[in-house]
Amino acid sequence: MVLNARNGRGHAPAGRGRPRSTAAAAVAAFALVTASCSDGAGDAEPSVSTASPSASTTGSTGSGGTQVGPVKLTVAGTVATGLQVPWGLAFLPDKSALVAERDSAKLKRIAGGQVTEVGTVPGVDPSAEGGLLGIAVDPQYPTRPYVYAYYSSGSDNRIARLTYSNNSIGSPEVILQGIPMSPIHNGGRLRFGPDGYLYAGTGDGSDRPNSQNDDSLGGKILRITTDGEPAPGNPDNRLWYSKGHRNVQGIAFGGDQLYAAEFGQSTWDELNAIEPGANYGWPAAEGISELDGMVDPIAQWRPSDASPSGIAFAQGHIFMAGLRGGRLWAIPVANGKRTGEPIAFFTRQFGRLRTVEAAPDGSLWLTTSNTDGRGTPKPGDDRILRLTISR
Repeated sequence: MVLNARNGRGHAPAGRGRPRSTAAAAVAAFALVTASCSDGAGDAEPSVSTASPSASTTGSTGSGGTQVGPVKLTVAGTVATGLQVPWGLAFLPDKSALVAERDSAKLKRIAGGQVTEVGTVPGVDPSAEGGLLGIAVDPQYPTRPYVYAYYSSGSDNRIARLTYSNNSIGSPEVILQGIPMSPIHNGGRLRFGPDGYLYAGTGDGSDRPNSQNDDSLGGKILRITTDGEPAPGNPDNRLWYSKGHRNVQGIAFGGDQLYAAEFGQSTWDELNAIEPGANYGWPAAEGISELDGMVDPIAQWRPSDASPSGIAFAQGHIFMAGLRGGRLWAIPVANGKRTGEPIAFFTRQFGRLRTVEAAPDGSLWLTTSNTDGRGTPKPGDDRILRLTISR
């Protein structure tokens, strides 16, 4: 893992980065990205850590939750087992949770240790990385009894609004379509921000120019109203909030600050602090590249150590689930900057890790992803673990 030494920050918003020959840097960057790293598949490149000396403190916890850094994570129990590729996870005001299964397109409710099916989202077309992906609960629920789902159809990725009442979902009302879709690079994470608007991370749809094309929804973080319109304050009244992303898999807020995790190609996976209108560099940049007018990540990892998916914010840390890395990273952050060294927990203990969410009781829920065709399922997989946080 390599970290940016400048307080974890690369560049300021677009146009204020350190000047550098963009053309030369782009050539160098593309020379590195010759093998594809998608959803943590394959061994494109051995992971060679060039981390700072603090890497000696980076490790996994044992079953008892041995302290390895400023926070301690302990597995307090198993919330659910027998799930099939759980992807999206969102909590309701009554503290129950909804879970989206990627390939089956089923939404399931978890309450009191019981898992029940609440419906199947029609029109979902699963693929290697597509299907029923992120979900989010309307912040005014149950006054507005809606949940929102990001899913792959046969032609594109879409965001739909579904009525959810009496433990059952209604037919989806598509509020946004035309997000580029392919078997890989679909993005898919949804989250409401503290401003009440819906944020969505998208992928480039395996077509790199989408990320820099202002008229494409691919390779972006979208910020929309609950009717699928551009949220007030978006750059140039567009649907997107930031661009230059390869495949955004995790988004989370620490206060008003938005963070996003994304898959790199074969060299660096990224954690970014998101600023409105900023350009995060793909496909010219992968990881810390110091390209003029582009924003560097606040932390980066070799894909074999991460292949990041969902992220959550709690107790001053971004917690980041790793697929190929098979570990949960805790990254201390404040106000869009990294404030300390990332620490890895549970390395290789539970297999591929897909989603992490902060629960209403202050714990974290962590899902495995061993039934996704790229893992090795164990009895009971896929499962949701409950983690407690202490210092």
